[in-house]
Amino acid sequence: MNGLLEVFLLSLVPTFEGRYAIVYGIGRGYSLPGTLIMASLGVLLLSLALPLLLPLIDWVMLRLKNTPLGKFADLYLRYVERVRKKAHPYVEKWGFLGLVVFVAVPLPGTGVWTGSLAAYIFGMEKRKTIPALIIGGLLSILITLIPSLGLLKII
Repeated sequence: MNGLLEVFLLSLVPTFEGRYAIVYGIGRGYSLPGTLIMASLGVLLLSLALPLLLPLIDWVMLRLKNTPLGKFADLYLRYVERVRKKAHPYVEKWGFLGLVVFVAVPLPGTGVWTGSLAAYIFGMEKRKTIPALIIGGLLSILITLIPSLGLLKII
């Protein structure tokens, strides 16, 4: 498989996203501009698609609750509850800026997937959600890119 395609596909994976896809691409020796473009495209795609798809995903999971796939639906619904608790202080108090910061922090349990779910849960408007996800996702890439290039030593 083409290395840059790997970077793009990894940038779509929950919790991995663009922030770790960029580290993967650099570690594998792929071109920096290509890696950066592919990871950023993944962030853009997720930021545009997730706010539109989450209502559908929610509807499907609620319908699966009393079926053989109920355990999968329960897993999703528990994840939604964890997101609600974790993101509430950021999104409820700070709105757009809180969502940007929440998505930008490169830690497990944050990122575009979780941020879009938090915005959906708290009823944030899509016209605010999408730019916040894009800015936060790209900042997250930058935050992980700088130490990956050795421009900043983390003690």
